[in-house]
Amino acid sequence: MTKKLYLPLLAAMIFALSSCSSKMGELSSDYFTVTPQVLEAVGGKVPATINGKFPEKYFNKKAVVEVTPVLRWNGGEAKGQPATFQGEKVEGNDQSISYKVGGNYTMKTVFDYVPEMAKSELYLDFKATIGNKAITIPSVKIADGVIATSELVGQTLESANPALGADAFQRIIKEKKDANIMFLIQQANIRNSELKSAKAFNADVQDVNAAANKKISNIEVSAYASPDGGMDLNTKLAVNRQDNTAKMINKDLKKAKIDAAVDTKYTAEDWEGFQELVQKSNLQDKEVILRVLSMYQDPERREQEIKNISSVYKTLADEILPQLRRSRLTLNYEVIGKSDDEIANLAATDAQQLNLEELLYAATLTNDAAKKESIYTKATQLFPGDYRAFNNLGKLAYEAGNVDKAEGFLKKAQSIKDAPEVNMNLGLVSLIKGDKAAAETYFGKASGTKELNQSLGNLYVAQGQYDRAVNAFGDTNTNSAALAQILAKDYNKAKNTLANVEKKDAYTDYLNAVLGARTNNTSMVLSSLRNAIAKDSTLAKKAASDLEFTKYFTSTDFMNILK
Repeated sequence: MTKKLYLPLLAAMIFALSSCSSKMGELSSDYFTVTPQVLEAVGGKVPATINGKFPEKYFNKKAVVEVTPVLRWNGGEAKGQPATFQGEKVEGNDQSISYKVGGNYTMKTVFDYVPEMAKSELYLDFKATIGNKAITIPSVKIADGVIATSELVGQTLESANPALGADAFQRIIKEKKDANIMFLIQQANIRNSELKSAKAFNADVQDVNAAANKKISNIEVSAYASPDGGMDLNTKLAVNRQDNTAKMINKDLKKAKIDAAVDTKYTAEDWEGFQELVQKSNLQDKEVILRVLSMYQDPERREQEIKNISSVYKTLADEILPQLRRSRLTLNYEVIGKSDDEIANLAATDAQQLNLEELLYAATLTNDAAKKESIYTKATQLFPGDYRAFNNLGKLAYEAGNVDKAEGFLKKAQSIKDAPEVNMNLGLVSLIKGDKAAAETYFGKASGTKELNQSLGNLYVAQGQYDRAVNAFGDTNTNSAALAQILAKDYNKAKNTLANVEKKDAYTDYLNAVLGARTNNTSMVLSSLRNAIAKDSTLAKKAASDLEFTKYFTSTDFMNILK
């Protein structure tokens, strides 16, 4: 009887133990979901949210299970942050999972993106123990690959616009020469002592008129009376001083056979000049006088109040007021610079004949990068203390794809002057090298450069801030702007931007292919990808593993393009 009871009980125990062991075995991928369904690189990272489930009667009450997300590719892998779970009878601080009803959990993980992840698989690895015994739970594949469209910013950056250290060349420069004819109190006649000033002024007029590169605009005569005395008297004095001075100037012009316009004006009471002279003076009661001028606008009241300051009025009469009894002569003229042809020729043959601004300007007269480089190199040799030519050599090197050479020139420019355009360009160099923190620092010191918003747009794409990038780019029609719009899912705007890119290249076409894939436009995918590969054959290999084109991997037409 005992034997009959023992055998069934033993069988039941063996079944229970084997059943419990099998429950801690393989887990189906159906128990897991990943968001996003296809992993995507964002700001140089690959984020994922994993929702998992331990089914009913699976999790042994004494088990401890460590779950680790692992992204695997041919030749490598990256591990995410593990999470640990425990059975009901385990003492610990990890999430407890019920044996009877199972349990749900959520894991967030982030991987640092590397290009090999484009063709990869996301697994969950398990490390399980029951007491001191290790239990094998096979890894579970839960997702495929990584979309890395955001990483195209590294290629679109190559067509970014570095900032130019601009020249200050002006072909026509406005200049002027001044002289004063002084008068005695209540007099308007030009004294012999003042003819010396008039003669010197007339000599300046003749020199400008005779110069081949100068042209007289006009001569101004501005006559004044000091603000002491009545308004009627001062008006008469100012008018007479104006007329007498103009008469002398016209006589000198006629004698020298110079045709120049003479414009005249007068100021009866020069309160503005009076205030300026008082402000610059060391008068003891200067502040009191200035306060009177601010308090009263009526000329007679002003004059009376100032005369009431008896301690200072004599000094005013002796030192300030005489300086206001004058006619100011102003010769306005233009200095006309060299023509474009002259500047271009000298830049090529005898650069020493050009000043710095002319030499920098010469580089803007050609679209030949080699000629630009030659001119800027000459500028660094002739004017080594100016940062702009070094900056512009850095700009040329960047545009040619030689980032290290560009950085060398830009560092030299920065050592001369930490200018905004130099910082902006160093920011681009840092960004294309993958140093987003340094780029952000440099861009922070690039305020005022017209290209800054575009550079910030590239930075925001690299940081995964796509909406902010779209706003920064505005209406700019570049590959980078289109990339930002695609990533922000503004596909209509991206299509318009790509259509209006001025210098279309292989990546313009590649982005069009991505846009076609995202908008289910097969003909757009095929034609754009064909054009992209024709311009850059390496894009065929990229497209072959680019998950943007997953649904085309079985298309004969698509695969033929990649051959």
